[in-house]
Amino acid sequence: MRIAGTTIPSDKRLIIALTYVHGVGPERSALVCEKAKLSPDVRVKELTGDQEEHIRESLASFDWVLDSDLKREVQQNVKRLQEIGSYRGFRHRRGLPVRGQQTKTNARTRRGKKKTMAGKKKGLK
Repeated sequence: MRIAGTTIPSDKRLIIALTYVHGVGPERSALVCEKAKLSPDVRVKELTGDQEEHIRESLASFDWVLDSDLKREVQQNVKRLQEIGSYRGFRHRRGLPVRGQQTKTNARTRRGKKKTMAGKKKGLK
């Protein structure tokens, strides 16, 4: 089943499967299930074509920015920060943490694999 340009897994519960759409988390997924009048515990493969259409309609009725539009909007926001020369834009450009996290010991996800440097030689005492 495809929703908002994303193929959602058919073997998962509906409330979990809807979170595969970029911009839909657990809370929004629950709202969609409630609006479509479907049980969140039903499996996606058990849905009828009519129920799938109800899900699409209820998702569209909320006016949320989803999937590729949301990704494009976030990308434009980051680009704007970089162009105006803000501190956050500078951190994005350098690939460093943007929200004030420390970088001395952590931030491996953002900075990449550790690059070992040649250390000082220990002299005799």
